[in-house]
Amino acid sequence: MTTDSAIADVLLPLSLPQAYSYRVPEGMVLEAGDYVEVPLGPRRVIGVVWEVRPSVPTNMKMRDVLRHFDLSPMTETHRKFVDWLAAYYLEPTGNVLRMVLRVPTAFEDAKQNIAYRAGPEKPAKLTVQRQRVLDVAAQGFAMRAPELAGAAGVGVSVVKALAKAGALQEVALPAHRAFAEPDLNAGGLHLNKDQTTAAAALRQMVATRIHRVTLLDGVTGSGKTEVYFEAMAASLASGKQVLLLLPEIALTAQFLARVENRFGCEPAGWHSDMRPRERERVWRGVAEGKARIVVGARSALFLPWAKLGLIVVDEEHENAYKQDEGVPYHARDMAVLYGSVGKFPVVLSSATPSLESLVNVDRQRYGIVKLKDRHGRPELPETTRIDMTREKLDAGTWLSTPLADAVTQTLASGDQALLFLNRRGFAPLTLCRTCGHRLHCPDCAAAMVEHRFKKILMCHHCGHKEPVPKACPECQTEGDMVPVGPGIERLAEEAVKRFPDARIAILSSDLSRGQILRDTLREVEDGTVNLVIGTQLVAKGHHFPHLTLVGVVDADLALESSDPRAGERTWALLAQVAGRSGRGAKPGRAIVQTYVPQHPLMQALLKGDRDAYLNTEKIIRENAGLPPNGRLAALVISGVDAAETERFAHTIANTAPMAEGITVLGPAPAPIAMVRGRTRWRLLVKSKRDVNIQGFLREWLKHVKTKGSLKLEIDVDPYNFL
Repeated sequence: MTTDSAIADVLLPLSLPQAYSYRVPEGMVLEAGDYVEVPLGPRRVIGVVWEVRPSVPTNMKMRDVLRHFDLSPMTETHRKFVDWLAAYYLEPTGNVLRMVLRVPTAFEDAKQNIAYRAGPEKPAKLTVQRQRVLDVAAQGFAMRAPELAGAAGVGVSVVKALAKAGALQEVALPAHRAFAEPDLNAGGLHLNKDQTTAAAALRQMVATRIHRVTLLDGVTGSGKTEVYFEAMAASLASGKQVLLLLPEIALTAQFLARVENRFGCEPAGWHSDMRPRERERVWRGVAEGKARIVVGARSALFLPWAKLGLIVVDEEHENAYKQDEGVPYHARDMAVLYGSVGKFPVVLSSATPSLESLVNVDRQRYGIVKLKDRHGRPELPETTRIDMTREKLDAGTWLSTPLADAVTQTLASGDQALLFLNRRGFAPLTLCRTCGHRLHCPDCAAAMVEHRFKKILMCHHCGHKEPVPKACPECQTEGDMVPVGPGIERLAEEAVKRFPDARIAILSSDLSRGQILRDTLREVEDGTVNLVIGTQLVAKGHHFPHLTLVGVVDADLALESSDPRAGERTWALLAQVAGRSGRGAKPGRAIVQTYVPQHPLMQALLKGDRDAYLNTEKIIRENAGLPPNGRLAALVISGVDAAETERFAHTIANTAPMAEGITVLGPAPAPIAMVRGRTRWRLLVKSKRDVNIQGFLREWLKHVKTKGSLKLEIDVDPYNFL
């Protein structure tokens, strides 16, 4: 029997439901939250101490903790957040911890940067290039080799040769750049009366230092960002950290600049496109409390916050906050949960708030602050619609005459126009005119989308790519494969023909990323481009001061869905994209092409009557018992063998227990019945709002075991119904 002094229960970033116990070796002192390295089979794994408890006599052999990392421990608040999120989404706790520990290099000894400054020796041979390097070095600033070489206009090898000769001296710099302290008075803007009132309300909320959620509901262009900056300033003044969540990494660079202007220091960014070295710097900076402001995508929630005091969720209505793969969490909802656990305030900001947030305001669970007018301009864009059932379009064209004329007039007046179509690629379907064969993904039950600029067909579900065939794969007829329907690239092709003198930019996530996207956005903002053709990427938070016309090419596209949120999503998307116009000195207008002009959504959009439309949506959802008036959970069963997958889905359905207030629907083939070669079946669990749906699912599925290729995925509060 062993009677060691302490046992550490260590949670590992693996698909494990609970912590593993390890012996704390003599001389090592651990506490809950410490980062440690432990053995697991033949491997060494980094984990977090979830609990330290006294040892009791046991015959069980226990392995030792191998290493204690000299890092600030994970806070109790963050550990509770991990536990609560895992319980809510029925995920193994280790899977949630994996999202926290995604930067393994943060646990390694940080490598120091080497810089160079003028040294005591003179080089034996002094070339023009070497003299330029020495002249720059003589200015006294230590610079890394690439920086020094760039400043002198030479190659790095010249710098290294001078260092070897003793003409340059090595200087060790800190491993990471330090995070500057925010200057709360650096760039405060003049607020109008409504903004001042709203900012005061948010500052007062922050001052209470208790958990409270406030919806900042302001029309597009009303200056919501400047208002919640004031809430951020109040939280920073109390010594806390602040997280600003954005729905898309495409917005991050633009927001980093705005935050820097306001607070006088570069904030930390966090998104999937970051370089490993910068990820390491930010992760450690957050854990140590030195990174005071973080602007990031949804995964920034899982950074190891030391003293988080405020979360702002910008564009809180966006579906991009819901993660579908891995742990299927919703960042907006989990931001509210984090605030509840950590007892700090949360601000949700949007011009088109989600129905969930509006209903929480109705139930007085959330507070609300409104901005009713645009900053510096009271009127919103005028919206008109075009009844496409009365328009005659030439084959292969998608712009009606009234919309095309409006674009021509706008460009002629020196202003910008935007044509919006929320469909990537050139055409959503390619078929054979001879036999009617449609090109489908070989691994998914989905059509291949033509991307003509890249000269490929692509599946938007699994990423499969292949060239466009010259002959039909079915009947072998050559030259009869034709695109059907418009995508953003096909619309651009039409625009080039109709507006030959236009300076066109295409904004779509598959064409514009990283520096290319940033450059394109800058060209739109400064007026270099005068015709923008974009997908939903253009609807999210951009400020285009020269844009006075928005043309929505297919307003009905998002309504073609079985998603219960389809109407709400369409409203938000169309209102947001229309709101890109008229944000500068001139008034804006929006023209909407629709084949269902009498649809209640189109009527409300024409009148600008958001509340009437959403109140109707609330009633529809309430009568149907759908969120936010009811709860949903999706079960997706998938497998390689179609028959086996179907049998397993029916077996699970047949074992569902009877429970009051809960209905189990299905199983049925998923709308996209095959993805990546796996057959998919779905069940939908529907319950009343006050039912413990997680408890029902745990009881139902506790004895379900998958085998072979079979897989069962649970999605609580699903947003994707495909």
